[in-house]
Amino acid sequence: MSAQAHADALNALKDFVREVKSGSAQFSQTVTSPDGGRTKTTSGSFEFQRPNQFRFAYLPPSEQLIVADGKKVWMYDPGLKQASSHPMTQALGATPAALLAGGNLERDFTLKALPSKAGLDWVQAIPKQADSGFQSLKVGFKGRELAALEIVDGFGQSSRLDFTALALNPVLAADRFRFTLPVGADLLEQ
Repeated sequence: MSAQAHADALNALKDFVREVKSGSAQFSQTVTSPDGGRTKTTSGSFEFQRPNQFRFAYLPPSEQLIVADGKKVWMYDPGLKQASSHPMTQALGATPAALLAGGNLERDFTLKALPSKAGLDWVQAIPKQADSGFQSLKVGFKGRELAALEIVDGFGQSSRLDFTALALNPVLAADRFRFTLPVGADLLEQ
């Protein structure tokens, strides 16, 4: 693969962060255990709006809702009827969501173009904070379109999100990024 393609993936990420203020997509997520032996696949929808607002809605059977309102990140498990919240500063930092929904790319990450693989051009983003909770993050582009995120967490577990039906800069209702505790649910404040 040419140096030009590598630079293009790096530029695609920088352009995406600079030009895309909001977005929505469907995703399929595959989590692989550190030994590569076990995988789990989930799917759902993802929406974000800069700065620092996002919403992951996982579909059954692994139903879960993660909402960031700019101040706090809320996680809700309908099966357990349990919600938790964390201050945005603790929960976001140099995370995959920060990369897409907010954050300062050059301040929070060291970026490096990687060889193309499986039809995607990849950029590696290594968090500059040692306590970010994950080892590495790769962002995959098909041309200039965001196609995938690959995360290796602090325990060596790999998680890949593949995006489809990506809409850039849609108008998203403000209430998409507000979390209201459902009646009868418990809240665990962190």
